[in-house]
Amino acid sequence: MVAAISRISNRTDAPPQPEGGDKETDISVLIAQLTAEVDQIACEKTRSIQQITNQMKMLALNALIESSRAGSLGAGFAVVAQEVRSVGQKVETIARELETQLTGRTANLAHSIQEMTERSRGERMVDLALNAVELIDRNLYERTCDVRWWATDSAVVDCAADPNAANVSQVSERLAVILRAYTVYLDLWLCDLNGNVMASARSDRYGVKGANVAATPWFADALKLKSGDDYVAGDIERQPLLGNAQIATYCASVREGGKANGKPLGVLAIHFDWEAQARAIVEGIRVDDKKTRVLLVDSKFRVIASSDGQGLLTERVPLKVGRSGFYTDGSGLQVAFHLTPGFETYKGLGWFGVILR
Repeated sequence: MVAAISRISNRTDAPPQPEGGDKETDISVLIAQLTAEVDQIACEKTRSIQQITNQMKMLALNALIESSRAGSLGAGFAVVAQEVRSVGQKVETIARELETQLTGRTANLAHSIQEMTERSRGERMVDLALNAVELIDRNLYERTCDVRWWATDSAVVDCAADPNAANVSQVSERLAVILRAYTVYLDLWLCDLNGNVMASARSDRYGVKGANVAATPWFADALKLKSGDDYVAGDIERQPLLGNAQIATYCASVREGGKANGKPLGVLAIHFDWEAQARAIVEGIRVDDKKTRVLLVDSKFRVIASSDGQGLLTERVPLKVGRSGFYTDGSGLQVAFHLTPGFETYKGLGWFGVILR
């Protein structure tokens, strides 16, 4: 037991922190600005050319009037005036065509740049969604390791086999030691096969001893475990016995002799302090503005974590089918998502990281 306590004391159990870096320069925005400037310059210059050709046409008209007054002496001058007028009209036509073509080309370029920008932003949002769900997966993988390890603890096994007063006192003390080292948990419960809580780590705060949890889905699933190597990961829920806190419950079967293939003796349930840990992750994902929401949603598209703290366990975000992607919904909201990839032996629960912008 001393060795086990030493192992606990040396364990670092802080949740992994979201990755981030300096905000990169958006080249596409710079190109869009330059394109708009080129379009503006082209329009200004072609209008200047049109003004000059208008002046040429006015001069040619005045020259024609004066040549008509001069009679035969002005005939030659009239020919020159006509040519100047013709040249002015040609220049005006060219200027108009140039403006039309440049405006069309720059408009197409601006549209292409906008599409490229939206695609780049969407892909970035998908990456952030993946980052969020990966971080929680890594964290929850540790929870599956914890519960299976602690279910083999000698004090836990002894109490499950013989829940006399001495064994209950010893396992309660043992669970309390574990809880003090692992601050990400709200409580740890040792239950018998009928769902009665025999001992807990935080009996001074939560009066759960003697409560029956046989009706909970996670306990029912834990009774079906075939081996001590298996575990149960419950859905995020509010637990009335723990002050209605949001928790993620992980269970493993306690077996005779602490062996994986031993006879089932009871169930160890550990209650992960979900709200605090999940909030640290979604709030730590770096996004462009405060209006962007970072979410974790479960397999039923229920919001289980939100960077703005809204909609927890009540809001649903229906996503288009697929492993990952981004799109704009009917209301103009940009949605990016990524399905859990799992971590190590933890396959995940079908959760998604989601970014709403």
